[in-house]
Amino acid sequence: MIGEKKAVPHNGDEPHAAEVSRLTVVLGRRRTAKQVLDGLDLRIGTGVHGLLGPNGAGKTTLMRVLATVIPPSAGFVTVLGRSIEEPKDRRAIRRSLGYLPQSFGFHPRFTVREFVAYFAWLKEYPAKFSPRAVEHALKRVNMAPHAETQMRKLSGGMLRRAGLAQALVNDPELLLLDEPTAGLDPEQRVQLRETLRQLGASTAVLVATHLVEDVASACSRVSLLNDGQVVWDGEPSALAELSSDQPSDGASAIETGYTLALREHRARRAE
Repeated sequence: MIGEKKAVPHNGDEPHAAEVSRLTVVLGRRRTAKQVLDGLDLRIGTGVHGLLGPNGAGKTTLMRVLATVIPPSAGFVTVLGRSIEEPKDRRAIRRSLGYLPQSFGFHPRFTVREFVAYFAWLKEYPAKFSPRAVEHALKRVNMAPHAETQMRKLSGGMLRRAGLAQALVNDPELLLLDEPTAGLDPEQRVQLRETLRQLGASTAVLVATHLVEDVASACSRVSLLNDGQVVWDGEPSALAELSSDQPSDGASAIETGYTLALREHRARRAE
């Protein structure tokens, strides 16, 4: 089968920043309840790890669980060596975590610098080092020239970069990015991919995206989610190899491999 043939097995000795085992998440109540994650297993180590999957596959829900925003319905979750069950452990995790959700709130009159400094405070970053950390985060995402601009006046792409700055301000051990290139122009996407590659040299980075080219250029590993499960896991090059005997229809090799892996999983579920 496609998923089994090319998947790269986990190394049990590999250091990991996050691990989930048999993770199940049910959202809603009673009649409207929906199972979003279904017995999911995943390990995240140093490097840039991409999450691919169609809308509704469970990518954002997994991110929210790892960010300690929502609790699991069943299963086990460990982040930075701590369980997310206890409030004191969740607080410790948040100090060392960076999280960029798909959408985030902000005070419209905050300047970009104030916005990032506020998140440094929320993460209990030492006050005497906070100004330097804020400046460094802004420079990393090319937002230093806009530090005094009010958040309400930013374009969509600039808002995204300001959000990335707050995720980086505490120099996180685990960085969770949900659709980080949304709203960025092509040049900005290229710059962000380079930033991700640099971060992945020493940090565990998990990137949820629907843009396959982001995975191809920035990620060292990719997991494909569908129906709340990991249905394929391995290196981007291995995903591209799935298309080696398929006719070209104008799509890239990794896009074709992605489509084939999804079709294989759906065919197995239909049997």
